[in-house]
Amino acid sequence: MSAVATPTTVLADLAPIDLAELTGRAALQTRFDRKYLLPVAEVPGLLAGLDPGTQVLEIDGRRSFRYESVYFDTPDLVSYRLTAHRRRRRFKIRTRTYVDSGLCWLEVKTEGTRGGTVKHRLPYHPDDSGTLSPGRSFVDGILATVGSGGGSGNDLTFASTLTTRYLRSTLFLPATASRATIDLALCWEGGHGVRLELPGLAIVETKTGSTASHVDRLLWSHGHRPTAVSKYATGLAALRPELPCARWRRTLRRHFTPDAGTEAPPPV
Repeated sequence: MSAVATPTTVLADLAPIDLAELTGRAALQTRFDRKYLLPVAEVPGLLAGLDPGTQVLEIDGRRSFRYESVYFDTPDLVSYRLTAHRRRRRFKIRTRTYVDSGLCWLEVKTEGTRGGTVKHRLPYHPDDSGTLSPGRSFVDGILATVGSGGGSGNDLTFASTLTTRYLRSTLFLPATASRATIDLALCWEGGHGVRLELPGLAIVETKTGSTASHVDRLLWSHGHRPTAVSKYATGLAALRPELPCARWRRTLRRHFTPDAGTEAPPPV
C-alpha cells in the first residue's frame, strides 16, 4: 500500500528557493491578501495541482517554520473594533518571531489607498516580543502617517492581547511573482490561560498584486472561496464570544471549533 500523502511529503517534491531570492522577487509589502480555510486533509491534493515551476522556501534544509505573533491593542480594543466594523483606516500591530531562526520584527499593518494591505516593519529583539516599549515611536509614526481611526498613536495605550502560533510553509509563484503560505498546527492563546488549538484546519493565504495567482484559481476549482478571517480578530472573537463578531460569525461557527477539520498535520 502506498504511503498517504501529507503536506510535508508533497512539499518535499518542489524545487527550493532561498529567502534572499524570495524577498527580491516577491517582497510584496503592498499587496492583496486572500485567505482560504480548508481541512488539513485536503492540502496534499491542492499541492499536487501546483504549477510545476512553483518553488518552496527552504532555509537550512527546513521547509516548514514555526511562527509566533504577539498582537497589541488598546484596553477597549480599538484595533479589533475597527476591523470588526470594516473601517477603512484600520490597523494591526504585532511582533512576529521566526522561532527557528530567532529573528523578530515589529510590524504595523495598515490599509492602502486601493484596499490592499501595507506592512511596515522594524527589526526587533526577540526578548522584547511581548512589549511595544522599544518600538513605540515607530508605531506612533506609522499611525500618525495613515491617520488611523484610533487616533494619532501617541495618545493610545497598548498592551499584548493575543498570541498566535503556527507552522508555515511559503510558496513562490513565478508566473505572477507572488507568494502563497500554508499555515498548520494553528493555536491561539489569550489572557488567563484561554487557548484554542485547531490541528485539523489549514489557512492558505495568497499574497499578490492585483492579479489572482495560480493558487487562487486552483482553490476556486476545488470549490474554495476567499473567507473573511483574521488571525488576530477572528481568533480573539473565538476566545471572547462577548465581542462583536458579525463579520466572522459564519466562519466562527463553521471552522473555529475544537473539532474543525478531521486530521492533524504530522510532526515536523
